[in-house]
Amino acid sequence: MDAARPSLEPRPAGADVASLAWRQGLAYGALALPLAFVSLPLYVSLPHHYATQAGVPLGVLGATLLGLRALDAVVDPWLGRRADGLLQRGAGPAWRAAALLALMLALAFAALWQPPAGDWHRAWVWLMASLTVCTLAFSALSLLHQGWGTRWGGSVAWRARVTAWREGATLLGVLVASGLPWWLGTGGSSLVLAGALVVGLWGLHRLAAPTPPSLPPARHGARPRSPWRQADFRHLLAVFLINGTASAIPATLLPFFVSDRLMAAEWQPALLLAYFAAGALGLPAWAALASRVGLAPAWRAGMALSVLGFAATPWLAAGDAPAFLLVCLASGLALGADLALPAALLTGLIHRHPDGPGREGQFLGWWTCASKLNLALAAGLALPALGSLGYAPGTRDAAALDTLAWAYAGLPCALKGLALALLWRLERAHPSWSTTT
Repeated sequence: MDAARPSLEPRPAGADVASLAWRQGLAYGALALPLAFVSLPLYVSLPHHYATQAGVPLGVLGATLLGLRALDAVVDPWLGRRADGLLQRGAGPAWRAAALLALMLALAFAALWQPPAGDWHRAWVWLMASLTVCTLAFSALSLLHQGWGTRWGGSVAWRARVTAWREGATLLGVLVASGLPWWLGTGGSSLVLAGALVVGLWGLHRLAAPTPPSLPPARHGARPRSPWRQADFRHLLAVFLINGTASAIPATLLPFFVSDRLMAAEWQPALLLAYFAAGALGLPAWAALASRVGLAPAWRAGMALSVLGFAATPWLAAGDAPAFLLVCLASGLALGADLALPAALLTGLIHRHPDGPGREGQFLGWWTCASKLNLALAAGLALPALGSLGYAPGTRDAAALDTLAWAYAGLPCALKGLALALLWRLERAHPSWSTTT
């Protein structure tokens, strides 16, 4: 191993959390920033750009984006297996693959915003081709990056700090992506993305290679069991899905709630900034709490804080934007627990299981598929339900606005409560979720 690289090898259970130096955490987390920088425009800005600048009909645009996002979710488990193979071969092949994926991502992202002029059909074909490359490169690079960090394993404190660095950089990337395109435009933003990818790759190159795990002799030659056959994985994923859907519903309905219920559309940028900034600032506190009480109890505390922060939201009305800012700060603080702690639990689950080490990508592929399913469930359940109950954007009907408020905050609180109760029950079946080692 190159002596010039800082060592970031797996730490034994109970290792001092200070063993993860800030330089090492920053080197690992740096690649998460440009990855998050890509994701926000793809979900928020791209549909509006092609509808207004290229004239692609909304129906065609919606069907195209839905199909590509479904493809993205379906291929994640396969991409996870490919990431496993690369990491098993060592840091060199994995890093070279990451560099190639980053190049594809940067070029495809830049091309996305330059559709050909003329008939909208040409722009649609351009969108199909460039977005397919961009989406698959983004997913493959994300899984390779997550697998790199997951393969280190380590104590509860170590795992919480590794995921906190990654998710903190992710939140910073979301904050940058929310404002930078307004200042630099799509061309300047593409250049910033390319530079950030170079910095992230350089940081990853400086880190020690994740040690390829050795399977127990009895397992050599045996076909590994699917993650879905592991009860602890299914149980953790069930909590993750319920809790994630509870978080995705407010994310989907936020523009409607702020514009129609609070009548404060101009507040939306500040509210988002407060939410994500609180999440980033709270990450170290959640990592520290997990090292004291365990990952699952700390995660339950985050769920409880989220419910408490959201409990009064259905009663907010026009003119209550300042009060809602406090709700965003509290729920943003709880967001840090949702980002750092479930991933750390998953890392421990993988490393405790005989079929886990060396196959992190397979678990992560299904995990990221579930993350994308959360967003799909939120839009697929909440929006049609609101429409069937009488709500339409821009309405001033009091009953319809009450329905919006309860869908925005009441339903997520109920789902969060369900996830909290399920996690508490499952901790009895899986005591390792609550240990501090």
